[in-house]
Amino acid sequence: MAGKRRHRLAQRRKAVGLSQERLAEALGVDRSTVVRWERAETDPQPWHRPHLAAALSLSIEELADLLTDTGQPPSPPDERLGYVLRHPGHVDLVAVAYLRERVRHLDERYDRTPSTLLLAEAGQLHGQATFLESNSSGQVRRELAAAVAESATLMGQLVWDASQRRDHATSVTYFDQAISAARETRDVVTEANALLRKSYLALYGTRQPTVGLALTTRAAATSHRDSHVVAGLAQLHRAEAHAMLDQARDCSDALGRAEAHFASVDADDPAVALFCPSHHARLAGSCWLFLGKPDAAISALETARHLVATSHKSTAVVLGNLALASILQRDVEAATSYLHQAVDVIERTRAGGGLTLAFAAARHLRPWRDEPLVQAVDDRLLTLMAP
Repeated sequence: MAGKRRHRLAQRRKAVGLSQERLAEALGVDRSTVVRWERAETDPQPWHRPHLAAALSLSIEELADLLTDTGQPPSPPDERLGYVLRHPGHVDLVAVAYLRERVRHLDERYDRTPSTLLLAEAGQLHGQATFLESNSSGQVRRELAAAVAESATLMGQLVWDASQRRDHATSVTYFDQAISAARETRDVVTEANALLRKSYLALYGTRQPTVGLALTTRAAATSHRDSHVVAGLAQLHRAEAHAMLDQARDCSDALGRAEAHFASVDADDPAVALFCPSHHARLAGSCWLFLGKPDAAISALETARHLVATSHKSTAVVLGNLALASILQRDVEAATSYLHQAVDVIERTRAGGGLTLAFAAARHLRPWRDEPLVQAVDDRLLTLMAP
C-alpha cells in the first residue's frame, strides 16, 4: 500500500472535531496506531471497529467503506460540494461537513455583521442543504437534516433582522423547518434553540407574551438535560415573558433558574458558543424595565454593557433599554446619551432589535421634543431610515 492513504477516514475524523490524539484516547490505543490506520499501513482490529465507528458517528458499513478507500486525495471541499450539487446521488459526509462548517462560520458572524450582508450566502447554503437532503439516505441524510436545521435557524434570524423585524411569517416558516429537521435527527439542543428563536417573534415582534411564554417553556423543557446554555437562555426569555405579563414572582423564579443553569455551563456543552456572560444581566435589566423598576434595570444593564463587546448587535439592545430606563427616571440627558451610543452601534451592525428600541425610546422622548438634545438624536434616527 505504499503511497496510499485513507484520506476520507482522516477527513471524517476532522469533520467530527477529533485530533489523532483525542481519537486514540477515546479508543484506548496509541496515537501511532491511528496514524498507521490513516496511512493505510494497518487495519483496525475487529474489536476496534465498533468503537471507531461510534467515535466517527458512522455505521459499521460506512466505516468499512472508508477503510477500503485508499486512493488519491479527494478534491478540495468547495470543489467536492460543487460536484455533489451537480451529481446529488454522490453526496458524501465530506461535502456535508464542509457545508455545515460554512453555515457555522456565518452564524459566528451574525452578532457582528449586518444581516443583509449574510442573507444571500445563508440562503444559498440553506437551499443546497435542502436540495441534497432530498437526494440522500442513511447517515448522509441524517447529517444533511442537521445542516438543514442549522441553516434554517440562521435564515429565520437573518430574515427577521433584515426586514427590521417585520417579516414574521417567513421567519416562522424557517424556524418550523428547523424544528422539524432537528426532530428527525433527535437533536434536542438544536430543536430547543429553534423554539427559542421562534419565541423572539412572539415576544418582540407580534407582542404576544403568552405565546412567547409557551415557546420558551417548551425550549427550556426540551433542553434542560442536554444543554445548560440553551436551557438557561430559555429561562431568561421565559422570565421576560412573565415580566411583560406583570408576573413579578414568576419572573424572579425564571431568572433564578437561568442563573443556576449558567453556573453549570462547561466547555462540553453542545451550545457553549451561544453563551455570553452578559446574557443574565441584559435580560434581567429588560425584566425590571417591563416591571416598572428603572433603578434595578439600569444597574443590571450597566453590568451587561461592560460584559458585551461594543461591536455586537446586542450592545444596541442594552443601550436602547438604558435609554428607556432613563426616560422613566425623567433623565433626558442620560437617555439621549445612551441613544447616541446605540445609533453608533446600529450604524455598524444594522441591529434590528436595537433599532426597534431606539425608535421606541425616541417616541417616549416626545414631551421633550423641543429640546436640542432630543432634536439631535431624532435627526440621527431619521438618517438611519434613509435608503
